[in-house]
Amino acid sequence: MRIAIFGATGRVGQEVVRLALAEGFKISALVRDEAKAEELIPGADFIHGDAMNPEDIKRTLSGADLVFSGLSTDKTDTLTKAVPEIIKGMNESQIDRIVTIGTAGILDSRYEHGKYRFQTSESKRKKTFAAEEHAKVYEQFLKSSLNWTIVCPTYLPDGDAVGEVRAEADLLPEDGKKVTVGDTALFAFHELLQNQYGHHRVGICY
Repeated sequence: MRIAIFGATGRVGQEVVRLALAEGFKISALVRDEAKAEELIPGADFIHGDAMNPEDIKRTLSGADLVFSGLSTDKTDTLTKAVPEIIKGMNESQIDRIVTIGTAGILDSRYEHGKYRFQTSESKRKKTFAAEEHAKVYEQFLKSSLNWTIVCPTYLPDGDAVGEVRAEADLLPEDGKKVTVGDTALFAFHELLQNQYGHHRVGICY
């Protein structure tokens, strides 16, 4: 079975690649810098290209059964330009399942009905650009026919997986403060395969 991965050299993406390779999956990873990718995630099949190029996306999706995206905003509109093309490419390739990494800011507010967390005092971040971009991605998935899940971690420090994560559909579990990169990757990888939260955002934390 083959997984197409976007954002494979990012913090969470790297860990998902390693987990998948360890389980015997084949990986098609779209990367801009093959030398860097080979150093970070040896064993994957690399497609040199850009996540905003539709043809590069199609090449990455070719032969894949599942899709994972760890693409981030990185203070640009890369995410909102890439995701519609990924959705289109998946439809054309008849691939149904995708898991992406979002942010806890786009989960529903627990106390203010009809608002995202980033629009309320529940979010401590003053800058909202990244959350706004992730919200646009969520809204694009809502319009799609894909079986999608957006994994939404709260504060995301580096660290290994301990395997004990609280999760809740569309909300951040109460008093959630953080979750490591390792546990976010492990949760996302398992969710890609187990499909417990299809058509949902899922808040994760300790």
